[in-house]
Parts: sequence; C-alpha cells; structure tokens
Amino acid sequence: MSIDAAAAGGYGQLKWVDLRSSSLKGAAGKVSSDVTGSSAAEFAALLQQAALQSATGGSGSGGIPLTSLTDTSSLSNLLWQQLGAVSDSYDSISGEITQTIPTDYEELIQTASAKYGVPVDLIKAVIDTESSFNPNVVSSAGAKGLMQLMDGTASGLGVSNPFDPAQSIDGGVRYLSYQLKRYDGEEKMALAAYNAGPGRVNKLGVSNDAELMANLTQLPKETQAYIAKIERARAQYAL
Repeated sequence: MSIDAAAAGGYGQLKWVDLRSSSLKGAAGKVSSDVTGSSAAEFAALLQQAALQSATGGSGSGGIPLTSLTDTSSLSNLLWQQLGAVSDSYDSISGEITQTIPTDYEELIQTASAKYGVPVDLIKAVIDTESSFNPNVVSSAGAKGLMQLMDGTASGLGVSNPFDPAQSIDGGVRYLSYQLKRYDGEEKMALAAYNAGPGRVNKLGVSNDAELMANLTQLPKETQAYIAKIERARAQYAL
C-alpha cells in the first residue's frame, strides 16, 4: 500500500497539526510555520510506516488489518496509536520556540520592565486584563487608563494624567514592582495586592503564593478571578 503526501494531505494535515497543536503550548494553541511546513509529507511517511507495520503484524499497529486502512475510522485509530509517542518529541521542543507578541506600547513596556525589574509578559498580562490595551477606559470604581490606576494611587505615584499611556505604564509598573518587593517576589500575592489592595492581602496572614491560594476565597470574587485572568493572559505573552 503506497500513500503519498498529496493523498494524505487532506486528511493527514488536519490530524497531524491537531496532534502537534496539542503538544506545543501557548500562543492560543498555534504552532510556528517552520514546524508545520512539511506536515503533509511527514504524515504520509508515518502513515506509510503504520500501514507496513499493520501488514506484518508489527508492534504498535493495534492489529488493524491492512485492508481496513481504507476505512476512515480505522485509519484514524491507527494513526493515533502510531503517532501517540510523537507528541512527546514535540513537547521537548515546545519550550525552545519563542514568540514575541508586540503591542502598541511595546517601547513603553520594555522601558518600564527594564526600569523596575518587572517581567515584560507580566506587564502585558496586567494591561490586557485591566484595560484590554484601551488607554481611555474608566472602571465602575473609577480606575483609569491602561493600568487602571485609582486617583489616589496615581497621585501618589506622580501620575498627573492616568490616560497618558507613558504615565500609566510607568506608574502602574512601578506600583506593581512595589508589591513584588513587599511580598518577596511572590507574584500572586503582588497581583492580589494590586487588585484588592495590600491591606486585604495582609489581613489573610499568608506569606507566600501557596498559602494565598489556599485562602483565596477570603478575598473578593473579583480578585479571585483576577489572578486566574492574569495567568491566562500571561500565557499569550510568555512564549
């Protein structure tokens, strides 16, 4: 039985990319073009190998007769049996693939990150979660700008115009850096303090992120959801 790349492409491309998409984490489940470019040819080769193993009773074929490979269901089952281990190999390279998702405020974010020692991906995640990168947004509580600074906080940080992206990012990142220092780099505690205020976090009597998460229900529901939202948003920028 001979299977070429063109024949495998229509069916194989989808399954092969799906398999690797499940292994390569981040960037909304996308895989880079250099990884997926030859997927049809690779799929055809692996499917050909699976067919030969099935014909000879080779291990890993699942005992599916060669003639049954024309059946879509059997073909799918055989594919997943043969390529199950391939996922692990792509997991090993997933951490080596890097991607930078730029924003309209890239230079300001990079500058603030270097100035205050806060990771770029964390800054982007906070802005994304707080304002969806809208510099003119005002919350129901009165928080303003990209990093949603309250008037009192903004004033204390020397931010005269919270709607100015440069001032908002610099002030917001500086405030976040204060919280990170306050809690010895415990990011979830710092984020909780950024959202709910350090007073509420301190009342919990916790000293690290693990203890915070164990007592998270004692914080406002908004703050509970906020930490999870930051983590999800950060996954987009962490690669």
